[in-house]
Amino acid sequence: MTNTDRAVGAVLGSAAGDALGAPFEFGLPGVFRERFPDGAGELCGGGGWDPGEATDDTQMAVLLGESLLERGGLDLPDVFDRFRRWAAADPKDIGLQTEQVLLGGDPWDLASSLHFQANMYAAGNGSLMRAATSAVYFAARGRAATMDAARRLAALTHGDGAAWEGTAILHELVRVALLGEDPLTALPVTLAEVAPAHRDRWATVLSPGWHPDDATEFNGAVWPCLGSAVWALRTTRSFEEALAAAVDLGGDTDTVAAVTGTLAGAVYGSAGVPARWLSALHVPLPGFGGRVLRADDLRDLARDLATAG
Repeated sequence: MTNTDRAVGAVLGSAAGDALGAPFEFGLPGVFRERFPDGAGELCGGGGWDPGEATDDTQMAVLLGESLLERGGLDLPDVFDRFRRWAAADPKDIGLQTEQVLLGGDPWDLASSLHFQANMYAAGNGSLMRAATSAVYFAARGRAATMDAARRLAALTHGDGAAWEGTAILHELVRVALLGEDPLTALPVTLAEVAPAHRDRWATVLSPGWHPDDATEFNGAVWPCLGSAVWALRTTRSFEEALAAAVDLGGDTDTVAAVTGTLAGAVYGSAGVPARWLSALHVPLPGFGGRVLRADDLRDLARDLATAG
């Protein structure tokens, strides 16, 4: 399996997880298994989502990936402007914190920190959900570079350093997976690169003995979201099993599944994503001329990101 195939798996996997989990968002644990008792889930739609329709998670990931390609690297004002244009177009779903930061009228380099100062909470999972494309792009640049880029991108909308470090961890685990190595075995080395003020808490939720039932926050927070994705990868043996486990946790199912899909897609490659899901998968882009990306568009985007990075 090539690095490029794993990169396609990460991007496609994130989008597929997003669309799989969207109809079950804010549901109770076990609802997915009740709907699909054999574990063979479908992109069924519901809750305002068409079958296969990706949410804000994938929409923002696509905008981020296109900025990296079109600007030839990390152009933070450009990324923020694309996000703001999208948010102003009234997407079906947008996180409250992200919406406040993007549409609050503050400049790109101050918006998230001003929001954090006013609210004292900014550790949502919104910077994780969109990280598949940037993780693929920066992977070739090594551990330090990919983790630094992740922090800077997370800080566009999240003023809490916990979100920066979580996104940096996800970037690094994807980098390791793209090399064909086991990201779970890379956790100790990765955690050693986490800012000391946040290291212990991240070590707790990423430890082998942690279970999503141990979470002290709703999985819309950054810690249990990434912790649940790593748990799903650790306790299953295929892409589809990992996604089913993630969605069956309930709560913020689209984002937990998107993050799980990023990791599992990088591990199992594009062939791991069930082919029956891909014909329905689509990503509307509000604010960008009515564009709708399909699975083949996501494949091309992933390949371009892997090559350009």
